[in-house]
Amino acid sequence: MKMIMFNTKKYDQQSFAQALEGSKHTIRYVEAKLSIETVKLAAGYECICIFVNDIADAEVIRELAENGTKFIALRCAGFNNVDLHAARKHGVCVARVPEYSPFGVAEHALALMMSLNRKIHRAYNRVREANFALSGLLGFDLHGKVAGVVGTGKIGRIAATILNKGFGCKVLAYDKYPDAALAEDGVEYVELEKLLESCDIITLHCPLNPETHYLINASSIRLMKPGVMLINTSRGALIDTLAVIEGLKSGRIGSLGIDVYEEEGDLFFEDLSGEVIQDDVFARLLTLPNVLVTGHQAYFTLEALHNIAQTTVQNITEYEDNHTCANAVFCDRIRASNSSRLTQ
Repeated sequence: MKMIMFNTKKYDQQSFAQALEGSKHTIRYVEAKLSIETVKLAAGYECICIFVNDIADAEVIRELAENGTKFIALRCAGFNNVDLHAARKHGVCVARVPEYSPFGVAEHALALMMSLNRKIHRAYNRVREANFALSGLLGFDLHGKVAGVVGTGKIGRIAATILNKGFGCKVLAYDKYPDAALAEDGVEYVELEKLLESCDIITLHCPLNPETHYLINASSIRLMKPGVMLINTSRGALIDTLAVIEGLKSGRIGSLGIDVYEEEGDLFFEDLSGEVIQDDVFARLLTLPNVLVTGHQAYFTLEALHNIAQTTVQNITEYEDNHTCANAVFCDRIRASNSSRLTQ
């Protein structure tokens, strides 16, 4: 199948080159993100491959269909950037990579926790300047603390297990569909309000949909314990950034670790070190000493890149052979997921 991949980096090309060995597919790599301005690049390609910050809204999908695209291969798990109703209307099949590195994402969430708690990011900069003073670097034992995990799919389940078995935390979890095995292993399922009120640390591991948009907002922040640590490695719009900034200023939120940001599309995956950040909200976050930001790298492991490429190529092959594939996502399924479990 002839396909075009948008929003590609060198590491994408390397992983897909390996996955495509021996296949009959041909691929054109472009650095541009998919948008209404770049959609014409896909003319004549039956298949396009996109990532988390590409835009496949109704207008883009209409033009894709008019120009011959039949299949959208997402090289990610989330699909909130695709208008699935428009895709179905125009007969465009959409498939995703349902999982690729649940351990990597969960481990990154824990790395953010540890770094924030023990002020590793600040200590690193101090030591490079020969400043070995400990003032301002005080942390706390994770052992015995109450940690909350919102969403106990593959990633959340791993994070909960590490917190429970590895660090000795009491773990509370919220999910509409509790995991019986996780509950038997010592994780206590509670309502969201109870979790927010009780936890010293809260980590988010749920997808973005209408139900979870701004799950963390001014109202939910008021329920939290003063000084709570908040971690988000899932989707940026799970948290209302302005409300979180107010929570940080008031001390209700003691520290924030994020690998995602609700307006990250114009920021992440690019080198902007020589430019002035135009997003004033994001720039404000970067000034706060108790905030740690990474640029959507939680998934970024060798294993993940390999799995993404292999599964994406498999999806494309299945579609070419059968006009569908096991990882296809349809409108009726997205409606079901919006009212079901909070998992990722």
